[in-house]
Amino acid sequence: MTAADDVLDALVRTTFEVAGVLTRIGGENDLSLTQLRVLGILRDRRARVTELAAYLGLDKSTMSGLIDRAQRRGLLTRGRSPDDGRVVEVYMTPAGLELVERVHDEVRRALAPRTGRLGPEQLDQLVGLLELVSARP
Repeated sequence: MTAADDVLDALVRTTFEVAGVLTRIGGENDLSLTQLRVLGILRDRRARVTELAAYLGLDKSTMSGLIDRAQRRGLLTRGRSPDDGRVVEVYMTPAGLELVERVHDEVRRALAPRTGRLGPEQLDQLVGLLELVSARP
């Protein structure tokens, strides 16, 4: 096995582990993995539907349906951009922010046994390496 194979294997194992945690916790909160991704993206920003769709690799109608369901649950809302009144953006409601913070805490606790094995320097190194790997070309 080559170093590239080892890296691929480690990335896939880690992805499965993290996705499993996210799927379980999302399910406990009546959220799909895709809905969790949307809430995670909007946690600290506003975005257009087309931007969200492009980032997630979904078509606009699918993205609109996801947003409509989250809006009915009171998690997201739509409103005019403060920078350009012609543009409609999607953003979190207070209830959505509360839910995403609770889910974030649950995910942190679920992954703590794995990340807790690392010291502060190792954690910083891991973050740096993962940011390099996940950066869009």
